[in-house]
Amino acid sequence: MEIVRSERKPVAIAAPSLSLYRSAPHLEVRLEDFELYAIDRLRVLKGISDGLSRGKKPDEMENLVDELWRTNMRHQDLDEVLNKDIISHFVLRLVYCRTEELRKWFLLMETMLFRYRFRLESTESQRRLMTEFQLPYKALSHAEFETVKDKLGQVARSIGQPSNADTVFFKVPFEEVAELVASRRVYILKGYAYVPMNQVVSLVVTQFRCKISKALVLTNSRKWTSTIRDQEKDRLTPIVEALSNSYLGPDYSESKIVAEISLKDIDQLANKSFPLCMHHLFEKLREDHHLKHGGRMQLGLFLKGVGLKLDDALAFWKAEFSKKVGAERFDKEYAYSIRHNYGKEGKRTDYTPYSCQKIISSTPSVGDHHGCPYRHFSEENLRAALGKMGVGGRSLDDVMDKVRNRHYQLACTLTFEAIHASSCDTGINHPNQYFSESQKILQPKIQPTT
Repeated sequence: MEIVRSERKPVAIAAPSLSLYRSAPHLEVRLEDFELYAIDRLRVLKGISDGLSRGKKPDEMENLVDELWRTNMRHQDLDEVLNKDIISHFVLRLVYCRTEELRKWFLLMETMLFRYRFRLESTESQRRLMTEFQLPYKALSHAEFETVKDKLGQVARSIGQPSNADTVFFKVPFEEVAELVASRRVYILKGYAYVPMNQVVSLVVTQFRCKISKALVLTNSRKWTSTIRDQEKDRLTPIVEALSNSYLGPDYSESKIVAEISLKDIDQLANKSFPLCMHHLFEKLREDHHLKHGGRMQLGLFLKGVGLKLDDALAFWKAEFSKKVGAERFDKEYAYSIRHNYGKEGKRTDYTPYSCQKIISSTPSVGDHHGCPYRHFSEENLRAALGKMGVGGRSLDDVMDKVRNRHYQLACTLTFEAIHASSCDTGINHPNQYFSESQKILQPKIQPTT
C-alpha cells in the first residue's frame, strides 16, 4: 500500500464479499483513511472480543457480528466497502504483528469475524467463495456418496439435522475439522471426514486461520515499515504503535461536559457512582491526605471529566493536601499541575481523562495507588475491595473469573451490573463512562441534598 494525501478516490478492487487477504492491495490510501478505516475495523474486532468474553452463543454472535459490520464497515458504494475491508485488515495486520500477544488476539478476532461473515453468506455464495479461494477440497462424487449415504444419514439424524440426498459433501482429512470431530458432527472413514455443506465453515475457517497466522509472523519478520514508502514512515509509526492500545469512545474533555458536580455531593457520588479504580484513589486520598503523581493525574482528570470545575478542584485538593503538607506548600508545589490539567497553564491543552486501556497498561510502583485494581491488586485485596462496594456471592465469583482470564474491563462491567442491578451491553471502556451510566440509573433515585 502507498499512503498519500491525495483526495483521489481509491481504485476499486475486484474481490468477493469475503477475502482471504492474501496480499496487500495496490492502492493509494489517503493518510486520514489509513487510520480511520483501521479504527472502524477495530471497533468490530473489539465488539467481537467483548461478545466472546460474555459467553454469547453462536446465534447471538452471528447477530452481533452482522450488526457490528453494518454499523462500522458499510458504505453506499460497494467498491468502497471492499476497499475499506481489505485496507483496514492490512493496516491492523501491521499493528498486531509486532508481538506474540498482539498476534494471538488479532488472529482470534479476525478468524471469528471471518467465521460469522461466512455463515451469513448464501450457500451459493459459500460455494463460489470456496472455488475462488482455491481451497483443496472436492465435492463427493455421486458414486462415492451412494456407498456412505446411510452412515451420513445416521450422523445427520443424531445431531438433529434432516438427511437430504441433495446435500453436497466434502471429503477432507479429519484433522482439518477437529472441532466437528470433537462434537461428533461428521462421519469419519479411513482418516477422512465427510463434511456437509451446512458445516463447511469449519474447514474454510481452518484454512483462513492458518494463512493469516503465517502472514502475521512473516509480516513481523520482514518489519512492517518495509511495506510502505520511506517518506511516510515517520508519520505512520506513531499511528501504528498507538492503534493496538487505542480507546475508541468519547474522550470526556472539559468542553463536552454537560453537567457539573459540587463539592458537597462528591462523597455521595464516590460511594455510588465511582468505578473501583477511582473509588480506591478517592478513599486513599481521604485516608492519607496525599497521592503520588500517577494517582493525582488519574483521579484529577477523572473528576474534571465528571464535571468538577477548576475552582472546586483546587479547593478539594487543597483541603486534603493541606492536612499533610500545609496550605503554603500546596500552593507552591501542587496547585500549578491542577491548573495545568484544566488547560490554564503551559500549552493550555484540554487534557482528557484516562481510558481503561491507559489505566490497565500503567505500571504503578510501591506506594502508588493508581492503575487498574482488576489487574494490579492481589486476589485477596481485590475481593476485599469488591466486597466493600457490595459485590458478593456468584457475582463476585464471576468477576474474579474474568480477572483470572485477564478480561479486566469485562470484570469492571460485571461489577457495574452487580452494583446497579442493570445490564451494560456496551461494556465499560472508560471510568467516566462508568460514572455517566451509573448516574443515568441512579439520578431518579437520588434525592438532592439540602
